[in-house]
Amino acid sequence: MSAPRPDPDQTGRTVVVTGANSGTGREAAKWFASAGARVVLAVRNPEKGADALAEICAASPGAQAEVRLLDLADLGSVRRFADELSRDLDRLDTLVNNAGISIPPQRYETADGHELQWGTNFLGPFALTNLLLPLLLSAPAPRVATMGSFAGNQGRIEFDDLDWERRPYRALPAYAQSKLADLHLARHLARLAEGRGWPLVSTAAHPGLTRTNLQVTGPSMGRQQPVRWSGGVLPMATPEAGVGSLLVAAAGDGVESGAYYGPRYGLAGPPRRALLNRRMRDAGAAARLWAVAEDVTSTAVPAR
Repeated sequence: MSAPRPDPDQTGRTVVVTGANSGTGREAAKWFASAGARVVLAVRNPEKGADALAEICAASPGAQAEVRLLDLADLGSVRRFADELSRDLDRLDTLVNNAGISIPPQRYETADGHELQWGTNFLGPFALTNLLLPLLLSAPAPRVATMGSFAGNQGRIEFDDLDWERRPYRALPAYAQSKLADLHLARHLARLAEGRGWPLVSTAAHPGLTRTNLQVTGPSMGRQQPVRWSGGVLPMATPEAGVGSLLVAAAGDGVESGAYYGPRYGLAGPPRRALLNRRMRDAGAAARLWAVAEDVTSTAVPAR
């Protein structure tokens, strides 16, 4: 059964969804298009993006949707995407930071030399958000929704070794660190917006345990045969159900800036406010991480 969807009409809003070619990103893009939004499918693979676009247009004839290339593991690609979007649009209403990668079996690096999960899941979305903030702040009621993970509950920000260069690489702790960082991104952006009087709402969500390419693509890297992941005895939601929390965060009515949403029962269930542990609530760590990421990505929030 699909999760409840938000009610607000999205007609007239322009929305960017990263990783929109599959999984929760594809479902989010499909929902936004059906709700009347103009949707930009930001994808790394143009063929898969075209397939997702065809499905969206078939489900919603007359949908306003397009595919644009974006590789979050390449900060040059992030900057080109943002520059082109800023050239073509006068405003952006919603940014959905959905794309990510999980638990590759060994340490890989991004185009910029960062550990792959850290670079793709956090540094790329961080840079994208900063670069698109001028467009977002040109909209009357902008929103940024960032995808976290239940694994973020175990995350720790190791400031002395964010890229796993000094320690032996461990895939799951590296993933958990990147997803805790995503939550810090969302919550610190909410604090910045409030402090500067911006109308922007910044939220976060996690999908619980949802069956997507995330469980296969990362673990299959470097292997001749793709990994088949069953999830064991744990219940796994479909993307149609797992996207519910992200849609509430991205489009729900009455959502508070800084809020975090997830399935009611942690790994499954309808969307609700998710609990924040002590590390998730650490505003000092979030501010420190923001400053580090600004330096690393050479991006910053607008002065105004």
